[in-house]
Amino acid sequence: MLSDRIPHIAVSCFFLRMNVLLNEMLLRRDDVQAVGLSRFFKTGKGQYGEGDVFLGIKVPVTRQVVKENWKEVTFDDLEECLASEYHEVRLAGLLTLVQIYKSARKDVSLRNKCVDFYLCHTSAINNWDLVDLSCYELLGNWLLDKERQLLYEMADRGKTIWEQRIGIVSTMAFIRNGELDDTYAIAEIFLDKQAPLHDLLQKAVGWLLREAGKRDPKRLAEWLDPRYGRMPRTMLRYSIEKFDEGTRARYLKS
Repeated sequence: MLSDRIPHIAVSCFFLRMNVLLNEMLLRRDDVQAVGLSRFFKTGKGQYGEGDVFLGIKVPVTRQVVKENWKEVTFDDLEECLASEYHEVRLAGLLTLVQIYKSARKDVSLRNKCVDFYLCHTSAINNWDLVDLSCYELLGNWLLDKERQLLYEMADRGKTIWEQRIGIVSTMAFIRNGELDDTYAIAEIFLDKQAPLHDLLQKAVGWLLREAGKRDPKRLAEWLDPRYGRMPRTMLRYSIEKFDEGTRARYLKS
């Protein structure tokens, strides 16, 4: 079961002095900028990012820290980063994990270790940017030559909206490889969910449908025609963004 892969994460300070990635991120703290990021990522009571804490570090800066330090980072360091209360530290840990995975290339054992680590820490991946900047470059890429039932399970039965979002966004790797079937099949899972679909899941599904449509506009239209009438509005709007104005209007008015 998916839940069996997600252990409790304990915060430890033991590696603080040795963890160069964590230390470098803490040095770049900007409390003024943190206020704006907290608003942007909806951290208020009842919002999707409730309780998340920000250092005030923009993504390009985080990427630069990762670029300069990833070779020195161990899996123990990553464990500490993903246990951090700070959003950007968790992002730095995920981007480092992706970089380690990419650098492994033909080292199958190391790549498998990266994927296992990722799946064991999905509880730390608790906002849309953490999902979108990590899942398809790592999990999606890893599944290119493998059976993909895991993504269907995450989309259908993920414990959080973030695990469910991983299920659909990971298919970006397949789309970029010219494979569209899984995106449409997993989109169907979300379309069939009975409870109101969270706005961030609607946007994710619509975004991936739009990306599939860039590869094959005719196939997207054929998929939408018998379904658009029961699609949530946001999902539909995102999926048809690349169609011409007249076609978009037809779908939305109908």
